Amino acid sequence: MNRLSGLLDPLQTSVQRDLLAFAPELILIGTILLLLIARMLDRLQRLHFGWLALAGTLVALGGTIEQWLDFVAPTANRDGPFPVHTLWMGMLVQDGVAIFVRGFLLAFTALTLLLGLLTGIPDAEDSADFSTLLLGATLGMMLMASAQHLLMLVIAVEMASLPSYALAGFLKGRRTASEAALKYVVFGAASAGVMLYGVSLLTLKFGTGYLPDVAIGYRAVLQQGGFDLALAAGTVMILVGLAFKLSAVPFHFWCPDVFEGAAAEVAAFLSVASKGAALALTARWVVTLGSAVSDELWPSLARPLGIGLAILAAVTMTFGNLAALGQTNLKRLLAYSTIAHAGTMLMGIVPLYGPATASVWVYLSAYLLLNLGAFAVVALRRNETGRETDATLRGLVQTHPLLAIALAIFLVGLLGLPPTVGFPAKFQVFSATAQAAQVCRANGEIAAAGVYYGLLVCAALNTLIAAAVYLRLLRLMFLEPPQTEALARPLRPIPLAATGLIGVLAGCVLLTGIFWNPLMQSATQAVEGFPLRSVALGALEARP
Repeated sequence: MNRLSGLLDPLQTSVQRDLLAFAPELILIGTILLLLIARMLDRLQRLHFGWLALAGTLVALGGTIEQWLDFVAPTANRDGPFPVHTLWMGMLVQDGVAIFVRGFLLAFTALTLLLGLLTGIPDAEDSADFSTLLLGATLGMMLMASAQHLLMLVIAVEMASLPSYALAGFLKGRRTASEAALKYVVFGAASAGVMLYGVSLLTLKFGTGYLPDVAIGYRAVLQQGGFDLALAAGTVMILVGLAFKLSAVPFHFWCPDVFEGAAAEVAAFLSVASKGAALALTARWVVTLGSAVSDELWPSLARPLGIGLAILAAVTMTFGNLAALGQTNLKRLLAYSTIAHAGTMLMGIVPLYGPATASVWVYLSAYLLLNLGAFAVVALRRNETGRETDATLRGLVQTHPLLAIALAIFLVGLLGLPPTVGFPAKFQVFSATAQAAQVCRANGEIAAAGVYYGLLVCAALNTLIAAAVYLRLLRLMFLEPPQTEALARPLRPIPLAATGLIGVLAGCVLLTGIFWNPLMQSATQAVEGFPLRSVALGALEARP
């Protein structure tokens, strides 16, 4: 009996710890179950279930904030890195990045639900279905941020993708919405198949899907030298699946059409939340690989993977900005802008170094405020005019001065100019890339340093191209006269609460643009538990 107790006590302690760490996800799951049960009760059909979803999301966010405070709180016996725990037999990991991105996703989901309540999409009849899909996609994205196993990587991506397909076509009776959902499904299924095949190749190659062990396998292959086709193919195929979620070129084809056909509220969610989850998963994947490679073998990994990511980032941001120049539909314009910003955020992952990814989380937090604010203005003008073209912005400062000023703040932030939060966000990403170039140059890696410096030049030129995109919208709002129909009786007046939400977002953009130290400190603390030549190497050294 004592022997059995000795075996069960550690298991019970481990399960309790895992359940506490998994509490935000469990709260979301409970909220989804409540929504599904409430949907079947006839007496509750007239209620708007968005409030229930919002309440559950805020509770989960509160639990995540508590986890974050425990993570960063100093302790007397901590003399090393921040605590990192593996959950559910190594399938998930609980570290600073996982908690930070989890909080980011929950906060953004809460804001998306609030925006939908203010704009009327969805209505009360469809609110339970919409909220269930939105929370389900958020749950999958939270698992993406914590995935520590190749199997969980596939499961999490699919859990995030399947509800997103339905959300894209949620506007019933619209041909563009149905077309958007169909294109999203087709491209998503293709990328999922490619990624699953890559996962199977790596699992067969190394006999495990646990990321630190896979990283050790990479180390062994690099030590042997030569070219391994299965390893290269598996790596590329997994990156293809992640590039699809990031809307990186050439896997971006779905993004403009889906954003145009989906509701602005859904497009806002897909533009920010899916990028955050995909960036977290990509960063965890490449940084874990880099953590297992010794200094002698580092160039063997940095050349193909780092340079490949740099080229992908440069092509993505350039194509996105160039394609946005000729767009008249605001959602398509913001879709191409999303592609360009995905390329910029990839710059923070290019160094393959854990602390460098802190710039990504700063940029992602800024992007939440900026993109949500821009899509919120588009949604309100859609309700008022029935259109989503740039013509609805003509003379906006005369008809809705507060909306015009707020949108101007968001656009200036997306461009990366002070005093908005977009400036420190872009500066941090540029700084991380410049430091990577300097390190490569000091180590004699002239080719890699040249690629990184070229990436910086490309990013600077893309800022000029983006200026042409956003300044055209500013000219329409402030220098063009309003259209006659815009002065007529609106289809649906803009509610005061919605204007207040946009004003709060614009205020946060300016406030964090002036006082950005807390955001940067949080991002720096988040990467303290990221693999830094410790997790994989420690596991390797511990083996007999």
